[in-house]
Amino acid sequence: MDFFLSGVAACGACLFTNPLEVVKTRMQLQGELRAPGTYTRHYRNVFHAFYTIGRVDGLAALQRGLLPALVYQFGFNGLRLGLYGIVESAGYIHTPDGRISPLRTTLAGALAGVLGAIASSPIYMVKTHIQAQSAAEIAVGHQYQHQGMLHALLMIRKEHGVLGLWRGSISSAPRVMVGSSTQLATFSTSKEFYRHLEIFPKESWLVALSAGMTSSFTVALAMTPFDVASTRLYNQPVDAAGQGLLYKGLLDCLAKIIRSEGVLGIYKGLGASYFRIGPHTILSLLFWDQLRQVYTAWAQER
Repeated sequence: MDFFLSGVAACGACLFTNPLEVVKTRMQLQGELRAPGTYTRHYRNVFHAFYTIGRVDGLAALQRGLLPALVYQFGFNGLRLGLYGIVESAGYIHTPDGRISPLRTTLAGALAGVLGAIASSPIYMVKTHIQAQSAAEIAVGHQYQHQGMLHALLMIRKEHGVLGLWRGSISSAPRVMVGSSTQLATFSTSKEFYRHLEIFPKESWLVALSAGMTSSFTVALAMTPFDVASTRLYNQPVDAAGQGLLYKGLLDCLAKIIRSEGVLGIYKGLGASYFRIGPHTILSLLFWDQLRQVYTAWAQER
């Protein structure tokens, strides 16, 4: 039930935040390996990106890749939050005196995140490909032209075999380790902090909301460089053997971005990342926390 509730919570958040994921993906691919000022900026900022995508690709394009995004969120966060919830319920993240251990929450969040990311990596890759697809007028990055999630999965498997579906999964592990450990550690410690302040009723949803808001800011800063690299690695063109034509791996990708685009290149789309990570962190953790409370209360009454 922990896995199911976690997946449902993440999907609920995804319905609201997928347009921001589309914008984030486009902005992270814009000006790939080009020095600032040497390319056309189709997306000047988050709000301009929304306007441009809606005007050129149509309003429906703002929800492009929604199906793989929902499948990914259910699988990834179902496994990630479900595993973390089991560890938390078993008391493994607490010290002998009952307080939450930052080290244990960080380790538990990182491990749960890596397992979830590797399992759901094929869907994340397809989601990235589809969300990057656009009219030639505003196209950024490599354009795969998939006809849908199943078509993309079948074509990748046909061209590069089963292992081709997991291309880039190992390189994305640091992204998820940083994001998951930061998110869950700051959420758990922030929730405990707000409870001790006693400014809200003990089980109020406002405790989880406040903790989610605190967590989202930290996650955006820590995760964006790895998120940019992950988007580039998943979306890059590949040769007949399935090897990337632009980047060899995570470190090579980060080094090339900094060398070609400057240090700020690894923070491309930071605003879009926060606007996406912020609401998604707040909503998914809020839904997760509340669903678990409802289920626990229901189970106790039976």
